[in-house]
Amino acid sequence: MEFLITLITTVLLLLMPAITSSQYLGNNLLTNRKIFQKQETISSYAVVFDAGSTGSRIHVYHFDQNLDLLHIGKDVEFFNKITPGLSSYANDPEQAAKSLIPLLQQAENVVPIDLHHKTPIRLGATAGLRLLNGDASEKILQAVRDMFSNRSTFNVQPDAVSIIDGTQEGSYLWVTVNYALGNLGKKYTKTVGVMDLGGGSVQMAYAVSKKTAKNAPKVADGVDPYIKKLVLKGKPYDLYVHSYLHFGREASRAEIMKVTRSSPNPCLLAGFDGTYTYAGEEFKAKAPASGANFNGCKKIIRKALKLNYPCPYQNCTFGGIWNGGGGNGQKHLFASSSFFYLPEDVGMVDPKTPNFKIRPVDLVSEAKKACALNFEDAKSTYPFLAKKNIASYVCMDLIYQYVLLVDGFGLDPLQEITSGKEIEYQDAVLEAAWPLGNAVEAISSLPKFERMMYFV
Repeated sequence: MEFLITLITTVLLLLMPAITSSQYLGNNLLTNRKIFQKQETISSYAVVFDAGSTGSRIHVYHFDQNLDLLHIGKDVEFFNKITPGLSSYANDPEQAAKSLIPLLQQAENVVPIDLHHKTPIRLGATAGLRLLNGDASEKILQAVRDMFSNRSTFNVQPDAVSIIDGTQEGSYLWVTVNYALGNLGKKYTKTVGVMDLGGGSVQMAYAVSKKTAKNAPKVADGVDPYIKKLVLKGKPYDLYVHSYLHFGREASRAEIMKVTRSSPNPCLLAGFDGTYTYAGEEFKAKAPASGANFNGCKKIIRKALKLNYPCPYQNCTFGGIWNGGGGNGQKHLFASSSFFYLPEDVGMVDPKTPNFKIRPVDLVSEAKKACALNFEDAKSTYPFLAKKNIASYVCMDLIYQYVLLVDGFGLDPLQEITSGKEIEYQDAVLEAAWPLGNAVEAISSLPKFERMMYFV
């Protein structure tokens, strides 16, 4: 009997760690092992309309909880566009809103229906609407708001539809490019500056030092400040941003025509005699009998850019605008929109390439070739421009870009610039445009998401 008691005691002592590592509650055994709940996968879509001066574009993005992009099919965004832009419906705001419905339907098909109510939708109108007279732009925006509210199943916030100012446009593009390149969160000297030549305006944006930002010139009330402050991945940045309204690709032609008024314009090709219409205003567009002249056109464009305008600061670009001081944040530049499309349209680059390297001086060679043509020859030499009825402006557009970059922005004619409509991201490409930056801001403000981006 004594032996049996000793044996039972020994067994109990051996089992003691196992017993003490558990707790008894009635007849239920509760172990101390951690029970891991299945991690909830959090992601969100964002829908952004880019309502530009020449057309409307839809961008749909899908983000994970860390605000990294997830694939939508084979791509990392859904993108499509229609023409004309909202500003073409200045007298019919309801039709302007209706023009967006096909793009909206496409977005609704991309985003899973059970996520529609959580998906933010935004529309940012740019220079085209900024240039409309009177209350035409506000009527169009209100018609779009009403259409979204009545027709869309997405999350429509009160500020979802608006005109974004030029400095916002430039800032968002800067975020887009540096997001794709993996530069966000790094010091400002490791970032890339951006230039965007749209239809109605041109933007320049790059990061500057805290000292430069502190000493930036003050501007009058109601005028966009030169410095935008934002936080990205916890790191504060000071961005020099300026938007030059009236100096986009289409708008600049009007400014160049104003210099010569009704007289022949040396930027136009021999044999062309017509009118140029922009923002509802007509301009006489007639070439000299001798045709276009490279140096004569360059002189006219320099006047249009107001390069001799009084400069109240140490350094200016054109029209008396501060240039931001330069620095490492501007050392590497990415140029988008018509900085890409014009070289592509005239055959300087392979149209299948998402981006390419170009120097301002390369535009001179093509411009001299174009300016030597007459209007009829230009149509056959540049069939894509002829298809869009703009072959007559090829000499003007090429010289304008050169003068804008070198005389306007002060770049070295030999500086290499990356120009692109798309930018590589992981194993895919993204549209090199401001909507991604806008989408990052929209998702950052949602509950459960990291606050990756916000303006200060």
